[in-house]
Amino acid sequence: MQSELDNLDQKLAQLVQLTQRLRAENLQLRQEVAAAVSQQRKGQDKVDEAAQRLEKLLAQLPGDAQ
Repeated sequence: MQSELDNLDQKLAQLVQLTQRLRAENLQLRQEVAAAVSQQRKGQDKVDEAAQRLEKLLAQLPGDAQ
């Protein structure tokens, strides 16, 4: 009976350790996703600004080029 309890205790300790490791990894991944989303938004903002500038330039061209 004692060996079964020791075995269960060992498995429980492993489970706790794995849970802690997975939580830490999950937090890191969430932070990486947030950073990637932020970078993507900044990139999209730059693309949008460039598109607006191009539209303004195209509007300034003589009639046939529009």
